[in-house]
Amino acid sequence: MHVLLETERLVLRRFTEADVDALVALDADPEVMRYVTGGVPTPRYEIETEILPAYLRYHERFEGLGYWATVEKATDAFVGWFEFRPPAEGVELGYRLRRAAWGKGFATEGALALIDKGFAELGVERVVAHTLVVHAASRRVLEKVGLRYVRTFHADWPYRIDGDEHGDVEYALTRSEWEERRAP
Repeated sequence: MHVLLETERLVLRRFTEADVDALVALDADPEVMRYVTGGVPTPRYEIETEILPAYLRYHERFEGLGYWATVEKATDAFVGWFEFRPPAEGVELGYRLRRAAWGKGFATEGALALIDKGFAELGVERVVAHTLVVHAASRRVLEKVGLRYVRTFHADWPYRIDGDEHGDVEYALTRSEWEERRAP
């Protein structure tokens, strides 16, 4: 098992072919997919032939960056995934967690660990994240982990998502901002 990092309660590891069922179950929950596809589940075929292979390719191309299967240490249960991958404007932070994992601080715990690892060990200069304006829970997590609001914009979504007419928001944190917050 290729582990990227461990937190107090979580293990973030590379995806494997054996994670197909866990991804299908995650994306089958309409509440999990509410702000992604408007609640439409991702077809198993798409996960098997497009999504999981793409996740696996990230591990081959970028050391320490990509999509990370996340399990709870206490139960070894799949709780979801985190992304920490390179778009053009920095490293993008994202996550998708099972509904049973919501409200437990896992999103904050995993995101903080990735941000710290990115700046301290991986040479990251800027972390960015995007979510819908109306996705209050996700925005709270981004603010808790130290990202600041940058802008509101309108993305072209392939699905109708409730509230997407209000747009998307970008949050970011630079290496210098991260260093300032860590200084005594």
